[in-house]
Amino acid sequence: MTQTRAWRNFRRMQDNAALFAALIYTGAVLHAWRVLPGPAERKALFTLAFPGLFLGLTLAAFLTVAPARRWVRRYVLMSFRAGFGQTVGSVLWGLGLLLFAAGFIYLQIAGVAKGGRYPAGVFSGYAAGIGVILAQALQVRALERDPDIRRDIEVAEGDPRA
Repeated sequence: MTQTRAWRNFRRMQDNAALFAALIYTGAVLHAWRVLPGPAERKALFTLAFPGLFLGLTLAAFLTVAPARRWVRRYVLMSFRAGFGQTVGSVLWGLGLLLFAAGFIYLQIAGVAKGGRYPAGVFSGYAAGIGVILAQALQVRALERDPDIRRDIEVAEGDPRA
């Protein structure tokens, strides 16, 4: 049995969203490292350590706390059934939202140069968002193992949906 084209596209979009978010975050950290004032320890604390904690806690919560895991699972399945990640428009919309968040991070970093607050919260918030995106990508794999869902996403060879 093979998976439907729609499911493969959806799974690929989930993976690409996680990768794209991580690349945006990496770029923001590299930019912040050059622009933000202060010692390297402070920069590492606010761009890597605290955000890493938020990413880890968010990911762990959505994968281990039963109500949160069920919510993410239901959301992922609902997104698939709604067609997210299966058309060019939905892919561009999803990646556009990530770019919007990246723009917000870059504006926060630029604000420090004008006397604004140190952008510690924006890094932690974005990292927590990456944790949610990773949880969704991992739930896609979990759904593939569910026999009830597998009936919806697998087709026989030669089926036009393949």
